[in-house]
Amino acid sequence: MKKPLIIGLTGSIGMGKSAVAAMFADENVPVFDADAAVHDLQKAGGALVPVIESAFPGTTGAEGVDRKALGAAVFGDRDRLALLESIIHPAVAERRMAFLTAHQDSDMLLFDIPLLFEKGGQAGVDVVVVVSAPAPVQRARVLARPNMTTDKFEHILALQMNDADKRARADHVIDTGKNIAETRADVRELVKKLRTGLA
Repeated sequence: MKKPLIIGLTGSIGMGKSAVAAMFADENVPVFDADAAVHDLQKAGGALVPVIESAFPGTTGAEGVDRKALGAAVFGDRDRLALLESIIHPAVAERRMAFLTAHQDSDMLLFDIPLLFEKGGQAGVDVVVVVSAPAPVQRARVLARPNMTTDKFEHILALQMNDADKRARADHVIDTGKNIAETRADVRELVKKLRTGLA
């Protein structure tokens, strides 16, 4: 049996990655969303809630992990951030393996992974697709988010590989700086191209 083609989708904050992932899903490509897996693991009753409370006391409550409190606990502290990642990443990898097993009959799968390059995740995928947009568009999108500040935005950018480097390493780039219909057409065209390559 042929293994599915694994597409790694990534892009910096505010580039429209989630919207593009949804477009792949519309083209019948099953999507594994790493962020959604993290949210699920951290919600009330989630597997990581007690582990995170033990490592970062006071960051959880009745609703599960308080993301704002947890963010404040690791903000600007690389050691604490590394500790948090060492808790989260293995749990997400486990979810990803279960997703792979559940969808092994599909022709292709998409892994939506924000820090694909930063964490060396490109080694585990067959094709890398980077979602990109002009810097002013990215900035406007991010600063329009609730509770987002310029400082926070700059800090997040500093932790991520810059857009030009991501584009240079990509097998394919989807530009979300144009209108949504054009972006959707680009995704459809790419899926068609990848499916043709599998034939």
